[in-house]
Amino acid sequence: MITATDIFTISSQKQFEKTALKVFRFQHENNLVYREFCDFLKVDVQKVKSLQQIPFLPIQFFKSHNVVSNSNPIQTTFTSSGTTGMITSKHPVTDVSLYEESYRKGFAEFYGNIEDYVILALLPSYLEREGSSLIYMVEDLIKLSNHPESGFYLHNHEDLIKKLTELDQSGQNVILIGVTYALLDLIEKQQFQLQNTIIMETGGMKGKRKEMIREELHQQLCDGFGVSSIHSEYGMTELLSQAYSLGEGVFECPSWMQILIRDTEDALTYIPQGKTGGINVIDLANINSCSFIATQDLGKKYPNNSFEVLGRFDNSDIRGCNLMVV
Repeated sequence: MITATDIFTISSQKQFEKTALKVFRFQHENNLVYREFCDFLKVDVQKVKSLQQIPFLPIQFFKSHNVVSNSNPIQTTFTSSGTTGMITSKHPVTDVSLYEESYRKGFAEFYGNIEDYVILALLPSYLEREGSSLIYMVEDLIKLSNHPESGFYLHNHEDLIKKLTELDQSGQNVILIGVTYALLDLIEKQQFQLQNTIIMETGGMKGKRKEMIREELHQQLCDGFGVSSIHSEYGMTELLSQAYSLGEGVFECPSWMQILIRDTEDALTYIPQGKTGGINVIDLANINSCSFIATQDLGKKYPNNSFEVLGRFDNSDIRGCNLMVV
């Protein structure tokens, strides 16, 4: 039996690989959708001895199947955003405490004690619908910050401008987390010179603005907020973990999450570091669903396991989750 402790105490690559192989065998045995996918590929489970030999389930399966690895009751179902008529992804979660432990430990790994920050959230498009895993996370982080000034802002820019300015000038550490188009809307109303605030974009134009390459977008946000770098969060409905970028669009994963880069022409082949290909995500916190997901994102990986997200495959749906279209 693989426990949460096994997942969240990983401290070496060897330990990660050993746990990942255990999770693979568990999910092959208990996840009907994943097992059928592996059978289709004629995978011999006994011969899978490395991360590169593990089959990665295409993320589109979450639009058409219930991807679960046990028969426990569903505690909550996260759903992806999408335009009217678009088929959205569903992620049934049988143990939401794993998600909570994942994002709480992940945040602490990159930013330290949540109580050191006021969390201001500008996520209107997510607030206006049910089932957002991002809202679930941010709502909990707001509570954990234990600060009366923390909270959500829908369209009330004037209140947000006043609060952000006052908090920053008082020396309070602030994280403003926002969907990309809403952050751009804000700096069109007010230019800032922030000294104590982290700006974290979660991606997504939601059809409100034209897509921009990351360098152009981050330069606009840096100029508008008066900061030297823009942080980013890389997560998605189908996962239970997030990677973070502390600037320059280079992401790092918590210790229980890694990515591999696959060849865009041959999904079962991997390409060298520094080359662009499709992003495969290993998220060991996602043990009750599928921990091995082939995304529709394009990226490149570096020797220290950091990575960049460079866009999306042309034929995939454009969604919010920190995905810029080149």
